[in-house]
Amino acid sequence: MIESQSPYQGSFFSVHVDRIRLPNGREATREIVRHPGAAAVVPLKDGAVLLVRQNRHAVAADLLEIPAGKLDVPGEDPLDCARRELKEETGYVAGTFESLGVFYSSPGFTDERLYLYLATDLEQVAPAPEHDGGEPISAEWLRLDAAVDSVTGGRIVDAKTALGLVLTRLKDQR
Repeated sequence: MIESQSPYQGSFFSVHVDRIRLPNGREATREIVRHPGAAAVVPLKDGAVLLVRQNRHAVAADLLEIPAGKLDVPGEDPLDCARRELKEETGYVAGTFESLGVFYSSPGFTDERLYLYLATDLEQVAPAPEHDGGEPISAEWLRLDAAVDSVTGGRIVDAKTALGLVLTRLKDQR
């Protein structure tokens, strides 16, 4: 890197404009969103997944997604984040968590890493919330096969959700 400037620092992410040297020696500018990372969880019980429907202003739509949230403090264990988000967004806790992997959400412009988990042995300990940060949210059960069909049919369009559902389905087929 030749130079880096940060023209924006938000409450949990920042934007950097980096001047870099490419492998061929030429210089280029890259705009990067620095993100603390996030965890997402596929809650699975009796062949059905528990999804949340919430409004996403950036795409002007209500999306069906797996529970997820950002890592709240530097060094936070992603599994602790997954546990917290599952309970906060659905009212459920899980007896078993299994890693489905780690991936970058969109490495062309952000360093956000998502930690993906499968949660089983679910138990409802609280009612599902009706709001998340003031925004309406609802929890919905969907058969895993129907959820995967919703991915391939273009009705579930959130990337972390699509990946989580497909990986869960592949794991379920083994």
